[in-house]
Amino acid sequence: ALVLNSTDETVSLVDTASHTETGRLSLCKEPHHLLATPDDTSVVVACAVSNELVFLDPRTGREQRRVRDISDPYQLGFSPDRKWLVTNSLRLDRVDLYNANDLTIVARIPAPKTPSHMAFDRASQYVFVTLQGSSEVLAINLKTQQPEWKIPVGPTPAGIHMTPDDKYLLVAIMGADYLEVIDWRTHTSVKKVTIDKATHNFLPRGDGRHVFVSGRTRAGSISLFDTITLEVVEKYDVPGGPDDMEIRADGQELWATARFARRVQVVDLARKRLAYSIPVGRSPHGVYFADHAPRK
Repeated sequence: ALVLNSTDETVSLVDTASHTETGRLSLCKEPHHLLATPDDTSVVVACAVSNELVFLDPRTGREQRRVRDISDPYQLGFSPDRKWLVTNSLRLDRVDLYNANDLTIVARIPAPKTPSHMAFDRASQYVFVTLQGSSEVLAINLKTQQPEWKIPVGPTPAGIHMTPDDKYLLVAIMGADYLEVIDWRTHTSVKKVTIDKATHNFLPRGDGRHVFVSGRTRAGSISLFDTITLEVVEKYDVPGGPDDMEIRADGQELWATARFARRVQVVDLARKRLAYSIPVGRSPHGVYFADHAPRK
C-alpha cells in the first residue's frame, strides 16, 4: 500500500499481508491526494506546495517521472472519457483543466472559494467541485470549459460522489454531521442524511450500490451508505480522524488514513470492527493499493 504523509512530505510503503510499514520514501511538498491513471500503470500524486505531479509504480512505490509546473494541485481526477485531468487549486481558488494525454493546460477556471473535492457525470460533460470556503457546489461544463452553475449546500463541503446510476451527487458536509443529496440535473438539494460529525469523504464498496463515508473526528467513524435507498446501513468505529479510504479486491478489509493519529486503520468488514492500526508518518492522507475493489 502507498500512504501519503502530507506533513512529512513522504510516502509510506505498507505490506498489506503483515500490516506493517516496510519503508518510507521522500516525495514532495504537501502530497495530499493520489489516484491511478486510467490504465492502472501509474499512481499520480498531487503535490500542492511543490507544484508538481509525481508518478509512482503502483506496486513498488518507485518514482517513474515528475511533471512540474502543475500549479497548486490539491485534488485531482481523470474524466470517465479519459480526455481530461482536472486539478483543484485549493489555495488559489481555481480549477485547472489539462489534456490527459500530454498534461498541457487547456483552461484555468476561477472557483471561489477553496475548491476541494470533485466528481464527474458518466458522460464526462461536467465536473462538480465542492467549494469549502463558500459552502457551494460548482458545476463546470467540460465541453465549453466554463462554469455553468453553483448551488448552496451545508457548511464546509468536502468529498463529493456521483451515485452509480448517475442520478444524484452525494456531498459530505464537513462542517456538520450529514451528507447532502443533490439532484444535479435540477440543481436542487433533495435530502440530508445524518452520518457523523465532520462527514468528509467517499469510497465505493465495489458492488455498484454502496459507498463508505468517513467522519473525520478524533473519535472517528466510517459508515456504509446505500445509494439506492439513500440510507446508512452499517457503521464502524474508526478513531483518529479517518479521511481517505481503500478497500481490498476481496472486500474483506477497509483501510483508512487517520489524519490525527499518524496511523492507517484497517477495518475487518466481516467482523465489523477495527482489526489493525498501522503507524505511518504525520498527517497521512491519500492511500492506495493495486489489488483494490472496482471503483463502482
